[in-house]
Amino acid sequence: MAEQQKRSLIQEFVDFLKTFGVIGLAIAFVIGQAASKVVNAIVNDIINPFIGLFLVDAGELRDLSTTVGNSTFLYGDLIAVIIEFAIIAFIVFIAYKQLTKYKIVEEKKK
Repeated sequence: MAEQQKRSLIQEFVDFLKTFGVIGLAIAFVIGQAASKVVNAIVNDIINPFIGLFLVDAGELRDLSTTVGNSTFLYGDLIAVIIEFAIIAFIVFIAYKQLTKYKIVEEKKK
């Protein structure tokens, strides 16, 4: 009898995971973290030094800053983070378009 209850509890848990897409969400989270690291490396190792070629005074994009009084504003770092966000958002958009194209994900309409 305990085996039957245990099995049904496990089955209920699996059904819960399937219903709410928790497994897919977990997989997407892990892949998203990996993609974020790749994009971060591309921005830090390729884009920032390339832009730095044109910034004679700063050397790299992240090093751009201005000082007012005792405060230093690192606007170059902000620009680099915005570039990273834009790349990640574009990758997510392309992935979404591909998933809806093959009907893996339903397109949400108003």
